[in-house]
Amino acid sequence: MKDYYEILGVSKDADDEELKKAYRRLAIKYHPDRNQNDKEAEEKFKQINEAYSVLSDPKKRAQYDQFGTVDENGFSSDFGYASSFEDIFSNISSMFGDLFGDYGFADRRNRPQKGEDISINLTIDFKEAIFGSQKKIEIKRKKVCKRCGGTGAEKGGVEVCSYCRGTGEVVYSQGILSVRRTCPKCSGLGKIITKKCKECGGAGYVYEVEKIKVNIAQGIDSGNVIRVSGYGNPGLNGGPSGDLYIYVNVKEHEFFKRKDRDIYVKIPISVAQAALGTTIKVPTIWGEHELYIPPGTQSGTRFTIKHKGVELSGVRGNQYVEVDVKIPQNLTKKQKELLEEFAKESGEELNYKNSILDKFKNIFK
Repeated sequence: MKDYYEILGVSKDADDEELKKAYRRLAIKYHPDRNQNDKEAEEKFKQINEAYSVLSDPKKRAQYDQFGTVDENGFSSDFGYASSFEDIFSNISSMFGDLFGDYGFADRRNRPQKGEDISINLTIDFKEAIFGSQKKIEIKRKKVCKRCGGTGAEKGGVEVCSYCRGTGEVVYSQGILSVRRTCPKCSGLGKIITKKCKECGGAGYVYEVEKIKVNIAQGIDSGNVIRVSGYGNPGLNGGPSGDLYIYVNVKEHEFFKRKDRDIYVKIPISVAQAALGTTIKVPTIWGEHELYIPPGTQSGTRFTIKHKGVELSGVRGNQYVEVDVKIPQNLTKKQKELLEEFAKESGEELNYKNSILDKFKNIFK
């Protein structure tokens, strides 16, 4: 048995808002557009939608909680638990929905409906994500066919359905029970296209590529989603257009690394700078910054530069600087002599006889 609560990662007493947040988070994570050719993510996405469709519906959720399952129409298969005539007829209507059609379905089909949402992936530069920008992007979406105005028919190529007389429904009787179903001839539209539009082939829409400007908010990061209202596919029967969802991916920077609001960077310094101390100029996303390196600094030491990170919602993070002490190679004769002198002054022995390995051997004698 599928545990819908576990699939959404919520408790059994989760309210509608918690369900909605969990669903939105997981739907974004496992959306097919962000996980192309990933069968596991595709299956997970289907499970998430199935779980939310049940738990977001009070009746389906109540029956799932009681019986541990919901049939394909959203009702428990145990019909005997109906507590009133209203419940009985409600269950009958649902169980025979595929055979007779949902009551009033044609009316709903002819009501204004919001159009489908569309989505695209957008890759932006590191700098654009840090400071925000405006991008011109191309989207491909449905547009109402100009030739037929969305009817899908040539002029004069539509007639009232003779089977349902334009109502979109037909009534069937089963003993004392009368049930309305969607007209099988016109699919509930109440009209028949006799001559399809030459431009859209009867679809009522055509696909067009459109260029639009999108504002990239300051501090946006990979995995964030931009919603552009009204730039999805057109609605039905005068309904509003759907929305455009832009899944953002930020290119990695060759120098800076980002984690939330903070920036991380590794800076090379010389042995002399590490030993003697110095002040160096460190690049930040906001420009150069002077950083004091105290004498005796070890490789891997991390310094904090406050308020030089990413600004998000008016709050800036920090920049963390890790120093990497570089050991010189290909020394000149003079440099070797100076280092040997330094070793002697420090009491270090450079010959093999007194190497570190020998010292360790002496410990275990």
